[in-house]
Amino acid sequence: MTALRVIVSPPSLSGGRRIRVDGTILGLAHDLGDLVELLRRVGLEGLDESDVAQSGLVEWQGGGPDVWASPPRACLQRVISTSGVTRW
Repeated sequence: MTALRVIVSPPSLSGGRRIRVDGTILGLAHDLGDLVELLRRVGLEGLDESDVAQSGLVEWQGGGPDVWASPPRACLQRVISTSGVTRW
């Protein structure tokens, strides 16, 4: 059986990380528990949060298994400032 390719994208500005398996978007995870559940739904059962965090199965982009929030407000402020919007 071929191993699935699991990619966890960098955190979005609105929070959470997009999860893809073999190129198909499974959903948005806000923590390791969400990721475990999404993987369970595609047949990867019996994994817990520790298994997923340490597994070579997962490609972590933009931070490892402990990074789920977007960068702090300074990054958001920079995005808003360049768009011409001056209020939060």
